[in-house]
Amino acid sequence: MSLQGLSKVKTAIDAFINSLGQLISWFTLLMVFVMTLVVVLRYGFNIGWIAMQESVVYMHAFLFMLGAAYTLNKDEHVRVDIFYQRFSAKNKAWVDLIGTVFILFPVCGFIFYYSFGYVMSSWRLLETSAEAGGIPAVFVLKTLLLVMPTLMVLQGIATLIAQILTIADKEEAL
Repeated sequence: MSLQGLSKVKTAIDAFINSLGQLISWFTLLMVFVMTLVVVLRYGFNIGWIAMQESVVYMHAFLFMLGAAYTLNKDEHVRVDIFYQRFSAKNKAWVDLIGTVFILFPVCGFIFYYSFGYVMSSWRLLETSAEAGGIPAVFVLKTLLLVMPTLMVLQGIATLIAQILTIADKEEAL
């Protein structure tokens, strides 16, 4: 594939991850609203719904598990950059490329591989909440264990392409 073709693939992946990140960012506001409602109903009116309380956990999980790839896309992940910040764009690209290939991809593969049976077992049972009145979709929540590493690998591919283009001097500091 040509460098121009790689650039188009990177752009498509970035657009998808950005759209997903912007969509799930609304979960933050929704979580605040629902949690406030839970507190007001419980302590103000002595009314409680387990499903409403569990929905906050679900939204939190969706926010973090689906937002990880968006954070990587925006280069906002945690990094110890004592030396990295002083590197040239090409040297940064090499560090990111090596980190992506030797850390990100293997860790995501490990998470996916070891979570697969656990998630499939949950789907076979159509696992529900252990709480009476809870959300009957624990299997959907557990599916995030497979979706997150998949999205991270997808974003890792875009990052890898960006680093290849930077090293090849086709795009500076993507």
